[in-house]
Amino acid sequence: MTANVVDSSAWLEYFAAGPNADYFAPAIENTRNLVVPAVSLYEVFRRVMQQRGEGDALQAVALMQQGQVVDIDASVALSAARLSLDLRLPMADSLMLATARARQATLWTQDSDFEGIPGVKYRAKIR
Repeated sequence: MTANVVDSSAWLEYFAAGPNADYFAPAIENTRNLVVPAVSLYEVFRRVMQQRGEGDALQAVALMQQGQVVDIDASVALSAARLSLDLRLPMADSLMLATARARQATLWTQDSDFEGIPGVKYRAKIR
């Protein structure tokens, strides 16, 4: 079975029970095949703490850590830099994509920066 990386936008949608939560649920709930870039822990913790407080933020990252948390190593950092330049992606987005590619994983997101990129399951954010 294919590994999955879930972008921060998708995690936040899932935690907020937003309109796209059901789309991301299979990737998130399949913790055996879930790869969690450390940068997504930062992004999700920060946003949830800002919006709902530290207790909810700690609960969110505890759930995320049921997957395999991976650090940014030199290879991923350099690959992310290339992707950032080639695809005009912000730093965190390029790190997510580089991590997914390094793990032969599918990247799940609702971030429009990823629309049309191979290996990405993109679902437009519903407002």
